[in-house]
Amino acid sequence: MVFSHVKTHSSAAGDARILAIDYGRRRIGLAVSDELAITAVPLATLERKNRQDDIRRLREITRKYQITLIILGSPLHLDGRAGEMAKEVSRFASRIKKELGLPVKLRDERLTTWEAEQTLKEHSGRKSKKMHLDSVAAAILLRDFLDGNHGHESAFELKPVLREDEE
Repeated sequence: MVFSHVKTHSSAAGDARILAIDYGRRRIGLAVSDELAITAVPLATLERKNRQDDIRRLREITRKYQITLIILGSPLHLDGRAGEMAKEVSRFASRIKKELGLPVKLRDERLTTWEAEQTLKEHSGRKSKKMHLDSVAAAILLRDFLDGNHGHESAFELKPVLREDEE
């Protein structure tokens, strides 16, 4: 499953791959862009083990795919408030920025899991496994980031993703 958008601008960082992370306490969903930041492709979902091992595996993935930016979904409440899980994600963002030495941007991930469920139902005719769902949610998060105007955001800036009809 590939999620793409029409690229209307050149990447400020040049040809660089972006990793999107759908963080969870038991699993981490991953998706990666192509070198031109046109498509978002789900990767395998990582089963959480411990912080050190999680960081080690993320380091391997960022090296393998030559990642230059990480997008991390922040699970806000529907009314936009940050709850305990969003605070945990923020701490995780700080940790991976420090450990991996890569810029990390937090993005509003509201409804990405719901959209992933709908996408999987459409493509498979039934709800898929939770492990796959996390990576599809990461791909939707990445697709939304690639579609948006993200060139002037600073690391750790949380900016809601608006659909065209909401702008």
